[in-house]
Amino acid sequence: MTADLPPRTRKTPLDGVLVVEPLTAFEDFRGEYVELYNDPAYKAAGIAYEFIQDDISVSRRHVLRGIHGDRKTAKLVSCLHGAFYLVVVNNIPESPQYRQWTAFSLSDRKREQVLVPPGFGNGHVVLTESAMFHYKQTTTYDRSSQFTLLWNDPKLKIWWPIHNPIISQRDGGISA
Repeated sequence: MTADLPPRTRKTPLDGVLVVEPLTAFEDFRGEYVELYNDPAYKAAGIAYEFIQDDISVSRRHVLRGIHGDRKTAKLVSCLHGAFYLVVVNNIPESPQYRQWTAFSLSDRKREQVLVPPGFGNGHVVLTESAMFHYKQTTTYDRSSQFTLLWNDPKLKIWWPIHNPIISQRDGGISA
């Protein structure tokens, strides 16, 4: 089954960041069916990126990953299992929205996706017992080109739904 129409998109407060509704999603007595991506349909919706790599991270409750990004990679973020709170930050110095952020609640019950353009960072914290974070990206992973913004940087003033997340050394500002 494929969608005949492009997915519906919704603009967010940050230019270029979009919320994408699933092309097809339904439940019946057998379970659930969701079409996560369809290249021609997404291109018809104006999402013209060429995604070349898919990644998944699985984390437990209160794990916070990110805020990471680079100047060349676009990402299409989905929640395959559980729920998480996603933060997206504009990290393009020449942008009038530099260091502004917006947030989303994504879950396996609300199958929306978030498009994160190049130059933006994203981070998420897991709200359920565990969660599976899925993203398509337009480049292969290259940590050497990435930036990291501290999740609790007082200049960013990001609101997180928890106060003491479980974080890596990198996300805590400690070089690994």
